Amino acid sequence: MQDLFDGKLNKDLAKNAPLADRLRPETLDEFEGQEELIGQGKMLRNLIQNDEIPSMIFWGPPGSGKTTLARIIAKMTKSEFIQMSATASGLADLRKIVSAAQSGRKFNNRRTILFIDEIHRWNKSQQDSLLPYVENGTITLIGATTENPSFEVNSALLSRSRVFVLKSLTAENIKNILKRAISDKVRGYGALDVQILDKTLDYLSGVANGDARIALNALEFAIKASRKEGQKMIQLNQETIREALQKTHLLYDRAGEEHYNIISALHKSMRGSDADAALYWLGRMLEAGEDPLYVARRLVRFASEDIGLADPQALVQATTGYTACHYLGMPECNVILAQVVAYLARAPKSNELYTAYGEVQRDIRETENEPVPLHLRNAPTDLMKDLGYGKGYKYNPNFKEPVQQDYFPEKLKGRKYFKK
Repeated sequence: MQDLFDGKLNKDLAKNAPLADRLRPETLDEFEGQEELIGQGKMLRNLIQNDEIPSMIFWGPPGSGKTTLARIIAKMTKSEFIQMSATASGLADLRKIVSAAQSGRKFNNRRTILFIDEIHRWNKSQQDSLLPYVENGTITLIGATTENPSFEVNSALLSRSRVFVLKSLTAENIKNILKRAISDKVRGYGALDVQILDKTLDYLSGVANGDARIALNALEFAIKASRKEGQKMIQLNQETIREALQKTHLLYDRAGEEHYNIISALHKSMRGSDADAALYWLGRMLEAGEDPLYVARRLVRFASEDIGLADPQALVQATTGYTACHYLGMPECNVILAQVVAYLARAPKSNELYTAYGEVQRDIRETENEPVPLHLRNAPTDLMKDLGYGKGYKYNPNFKEPVQQDYFPEKLKGRKYFKK
């Protein structure tokens, strides 16, 4: 039972909570972004409004609104909302929650929504322990993950859940959130006279890289650092925002021009076989806080685009490097990426695959989608055999000599994508 002191504590906590927490939307109309999921007439919105929500997995980048959306769902469906972090909880915590959920269902007919943040951090046995309670409706699961659930969430749990993909917020979404933070007199800074140019808001919205939390944290820090005692009028300029971003550990404009300049420099240094320059540009990115998996993905692409069949081991190096980065993270994976970059820079180069596939794309765009020739089709039924499926196909292993056989559609016979 909550006493007066508990109530005062909760009010104090709410009043002094970080801006990102105070400004958390409480309704779907306040929620910014994800129109493909919760826009008028969209499936998830209809499920919420009809109180027919299934167990769900929210897959999306940090700051895209996964936790907030789960809270709104619980509020709109009048459900008990329990939040767990997969990094700080286990089976003992789950058993307590299940027991409480069973009591809530039995005595109050109240649904329990269990929100598990970073659900990919739970191992297989922990995820399996959720299955019976999800199946019998004791809990409605909402899991949140930044990782691909196809690889990180058990297939049995996936089959009992609906996956919804949340996208990074756009710069416009972030700007709208910042404007609300400045104007809201109850949860934001509307009681103050915060003056900030539109172009400065654009800058902050862009460098937040789709993460509303980063933008709000920077705005809050800038306002607190700029405000003098008793002063209500606060002026914020781009330099103040830039300094605030540094204080909140956003040291790298991952959405701005410099981001693309440096990844371009890395790519072109490797293409030019300059391992030293490539290593320098890699360091510039990693030491500034770039996501190592972003770099690793670009290296995987480079291995086929610029090296390809000239050294097939390049792709092996790149994909192995990506896996190792996924396991270790920063800072341990920096030397792994350095190894991959040096290997790719020193490897022989060929863009044959890249240009060949470009010609394939052009042919697909510019020619009609011709049917597969009959002799190349499978014929699993008598009807298909009667229609000529598979007729005349020469099974290559049955011939010692080279088989003369057409594999292209009629209008593309003799097409050569590989020039050598």
